[in-house]
Amino acid sequence: MLDIKRIREDFDGVLAAVESRGHGDFGLGQARALDEERRKVLAETEAMRSRQNVVSKEVPLIKKEGGDASEVLAEMKTLSEEIKAKTLVLADVEERLNEVLLGIPNTPNAKAPIGADDSENVEIRRVGEPTTFDFDPVPHWDLGTDLDILDFERAAKISGARFSVSKGLGARLERSVTNFMLNLHTEEHGFKEILPPFMVNRAAMTGTGQLPKFEDDMFHVPAKDFFLVPTAEVPLTNLLGGEILEGADLPIYFTAYTPCFRKEAGSAGRDTRGLIRVHQFNKVELVKFVNPDNSYDELESLTLAAEEVLKRLELPYRVVALSTGDVGFSSAMTYDIEVWMPSYGRYVEISSCSNFEDFQARRAGIRFRRTPESKPEFVHTLNGSGLAVGRTVAAILENYQQADGSIAVPKALQPYVGTDTIRKE
Repeated sequence: MLDIKRIREDFDGVLAAVESRGHGDFGLGQARALDEERRKVLAETEAMRSRQNVVSKEVPLIKKEGGDASEVLAEMKTLSEEIKAKTLVLADVEERLNEVLLGIPNTPNAKAPIGADDSENVEIRRVGEPTTFDFDPVPHWDLGTDLDILDFERAAKISGARFSVSKGLGARLERSVTNFMLNLHTEEHGFKEILPPFMVNRAAMTGTGQLPKFEDDMFHVPAKDFFLVPTAEVPLTNLLGGEILEGADLPIYFTAYTPCFRKEAGSAGRDTRGLIRVHQFNKVELVKFVNPDNSYDELESLTLAAEEVLKRLELPYRVVALSTGDVGFSSAMTYDIEVWMPSYGRYVEISSCSNFEDFQARRAGIRFRRTPESKPEFVHTLNGSGLAVGRTVAAILENYQQADGSIAVPKALQPYVGTDTIRKE
């Protein structure tokens, strides 16, 4: 959520930043108008309360002197009723202002490239060369089916389209990738492993920015008003919701494995096949709570931590900076890591690493004190996939496929999988 004081004091600057996303002002002008109305009603209410205090002191003096206080008492009654009415008006204005503020996205950082959409993202670096073959490569959904390690038909039978079942060495490969990522991030990158709930409440989803704007994209459990987590970012970030942290304890790093649930409405084409765009997938998430002074250094190190997974797995990839028209609702700056997928003939997103600055912290109420005597400030939050497990498995199947239809297991995973080659059992 944007700071209303910032909107009030630098409206033109905030407007320019929000409009750089290319979809209007998202109600920013309405927020300013409601803020002005709120301040006017608040001033009127405070003036009434001040008059009420003055009048209330007159009553005992009048009675002490034997005078008639009925007129003053009548004024007090009138003031009390007017204050009550104004208080209701103020609460209504504040509620409407809060609703509008919750629908306004973060302002892109000045470092983010200006652009209308993903066609104007900027490539930062490439690591490795796209995989080539001396045979016709096969897409991962066919590879997995032929090896009997992926089953889309039976998944559709029990759940529907865009689900998958991993079997045998396919299930072991997915588990191995998850464990490999968690071990790397906890043992070498300083993240503390968390195993959070896979359902969260409405407040948590609002804290990280999924609600209210994207509620239709989420899987809702009406009986408890819970939501299946779209990413571990939600429970991990909200673990510290409403807390005041000690500056000496920052930065705080969390990582977690969770399944992720998303409706993925409106997608079409090759993305609807295989493991790339499904309703349920596994992911290892990285979340940081940091001092605002060095949050962009933390974004760089977060991205490098996610990249390290692909380096160890020897998968070709590139890193791109998202343009202002492509950056997510809550993010101020995002790097996408894209892995090479032979069946697509292009790079495909496997991680987004974002700095939200104080946008999520303001919504979730996460603050810190620089010193024990300091006034609390909002932390900066960051998160990134470290990585999407299903997409990593898909990339391994496609990039490590052999002419005979088998899959060579990356060296870094062989101790986890227990074999160097996946063949049909």
